[in-house]
Amino acid sequence: MSVRIDGELSGGVPGRTGRTRRVLRGPSPEAVPALIARACTLVGLLDIAAGVFPRFRHSRMHALAEVLPGSFGPFAAALSLSAGVLLLLLAHGLRRRKRRAWRAAVLLLPAGAAAQFAYRHSVIGVVISAALLAPLLRHRDEFAALPDPRSRWRALANFVLMGAGSLVLGLVIVSVHEDRMIGDPSLADRISHVLYGLVGFEGPVDYAGPTSWTVAFSLGALGWLTAVTTVYLAFRPEHPAARLTEDDEARLRGLLDRHGGRDSLGHFALRRDKAVVFSPSGKAAVTYRVVSGVMLASGDPIGDVEAWPGAIERFMDEARAHSWTPAVMGCSETGGEVWTRETGLDALELGDEAVVDVADFSLSGRAMRNVRQMVKRIERAGYETRVRRIRDLGEGELERIRRAAEDWRGTDTERGFSMALGRIGDPSDGDCLIATAHKADDPPGPYGDLKAVLHFVPWGTDGVSLDLMRRDRAADPGMNELLIVAALQASPRLGIDRISLNFAMFRSALARGEKIGAGPVLRAWRGLLVFLSRWFQIESLYKFNAKFRPRWEPRFVVYAASRDLPRIGLAAMQAEGFVNLALPRILRRRAPAPRPCAHAATERGIRAA
Repeated sequence: MSVRIDGELSGGVPGRTGRTRRVLRGPSPEAVPALIARACTLVGLLDIAAGVFPRFRHSRMHALAEVLPGSFGPFAAALSLSAGVLLLLLAHGLRRRKRRAWRAAVLLLPAGAAAQFAYRHSVIGVVISAALLAPLLRHRDEFAALPDPRSRWRALANFVLMGAGSLVLGLVIVSVHEDRMIGDPSLADRISHVLYGLVGFEGPVDYAGPTSWTVAFSLGALGWLTAVTTVYLAFRPEHPAARLTEDDEARLRGLLDRHGGRDSLGHFALRRDKAVVFSPSGKAAVTYRVVSGVMLASGDPIGDVEAWPGAIERFMDEARAHSWTPAVMGCSETGGEVWTRETGLDALELGDEAVVDVADFSLSGRAMRNVRQMVKRIERAGYETRVRRIRDLGEGELERIRRAAEDWRGTDTERGFSMALGRIGDPSDGDCLIATAHKADDPPGPYGDLKAVLHFVPWGTDGVSLDLMRRDRAADPGMNELLIVAALQASPRLGIDRISLNFAMFRSALARGEKIGAGPVLRAWRGLLVFLSRWFQIESLYKFNAKFRPRWEPRFVVYAASRDLPRIGLAAMQAEGFVNLALPRILRRRAPAPRPCAHAATERGIRAA
């Protein structure tokens, strides 16, 4: 389902009339930077080919230069190879209109052209470099994007990727000179020669004539590039991802006090690993995180819907300034309408959120038989439940719950972004709800009699939204069902009218695909989703949510162009913790201590139910 709204909003969402509205377009790649990036890639490949393949380098002027006194023939291949690799590395930055990539290309192209003319006497090489340099200088204003957030782990990634690429390219360099090769060295000998050459030593492979020097300088250039780029990335100044400041958090909590009941994901905007942009009036805000060049927002904007366009405009301005790809994960239908109207982006239905209305929930009836039987069986086994606000727990019990949730996580990294708060028991989150399961009959473990934990965040004054579910793997099955039922049954005394459960991705496709009469395409799509559920819990989350007979609220992804969807999908999986590109745990820096919250001793949090 695709949504694009250009006029007045439906569903009671106020539009802006009586004045001209400027429609903002997303920062899709400009034609000129994209063409220049392609040209840079082509020139880089030509330079690499000229440095690697003897036939490609051959010319009468080159043959004459090889025999003249003071010839620098072996340097020609190495310099051409170095320039080509560097241009390939810069092409991606030029495509994203990065200012630093433009500066590096402007310096590299004249140097490469001068080297080709001085060492190879190649007029064509000079012409090609000049043909790329001219549009770079002419369109310099197009390349104004600021740097991305970055960290030291990129140095390790560069070393691994550049090292692997250098090894492959080195094998090609060693093998293309077989007519000059002495003997018949094995593959192991050639690999050894490449590895020695990358660090500046002579390997076991030998050649006739000056070819040995050409190969040695080419391999040395690859090793030098790998070392220099890795050292540069390791020691360049860090630009860490923005974090939510205390002032930003205070302003967001104020907006949630007044408008937090609109979106069940609103409280998740208070994750402290997100950045925020506010509307000019300060009445609305959009929180986001930058992941792999994608500026990823989640849920609807926070605050007054009348002020959403101002916050969205600031979001798009920030994306343009850094040449980030804008995207929104999990916005509601109303949010999707506003985003598409104000930006010209597209919206695609991503799945459904399960919302249970407390007044309509009951364990009676045939439809709830499985849940009812499971809950009764667990209760007979001696388990009891407690449902309380965070502010009603003592610090000792909170600490046990935190440690248990950490140890029961089951993965090396914390998962969640759009529907996860990332913390439990912060003093500023006193209105959060926590449901715990206990079994006193068992021998006390490291966490006492605690067996399972569910954590909910506030959704306005009369609702909560599920944050995390953790349980002891040794506990009986059904702990999550037990605690959800306990939370629903305790909701009336806590003033809670609605509970948002998990998000079910592609829920409608799974539901329709299993019905009689579903077509072959829909059945094939459902089959693919079931297959992917082995890793991403797509089907299991849908079936778990469906047990509680919820109403389904559609959620959307907002994007600039269809070609961006794979990149946005990868960034979303990184943000949610399904794809982890961080350093190994042993190489990570110790995480900084959690920032003390400015609201610990005040009533400035979300209003109590």
